[in-house]
Amino acid sequence: MNRRADDGWSPYLAGALSGLVLVLSVLIAGKYFGASTSFVRSAGMIEELFAPERVSQLSYFESKTPKIDWQWMFVFGIFLGSVISSLTSASFRWQAVPDMWKNRFGSSLGKRAVFAFLGAVVAMFGARLAGG
Repeated sequence: MNRRADDGWSPYLAGALSGLVLVLSVLIAGKYFGASTSFVRSAGMIEELFAPERVSQLSYFESKTPKIDWQWMFVFGIFLGSVISSLTSASFRWQAVPDMWKNRFGSSLGKRAVFAFLGAVVAMFGARLAGG
């Protein structure tokens, strides 16, 4: 099958496979997969390097110690899977500002960074508010 570099993977196939993985994770492990807790734990692991006494006093980490667990590996798998999919679809490229953003908002890397950060804050707040 000949693919152009900009075709990428079908979003329908990728969505269906993601849904299948979610169903299998509940059937096999009895757990829903998620990512928000792994970001909090990663922040805790980084903070432990500089102020371990402070981390040990945080009530949040009494039941969820900052460690590498299955959720952390899930997030790493998302990164690894996206690299593999971009390489296999021949769409991988280093690019600071995507073409779609550049066409709509200009090529300002600073502007993109600010909006990406704000979007991440809103998404993380929503994920934590919803319990993951």
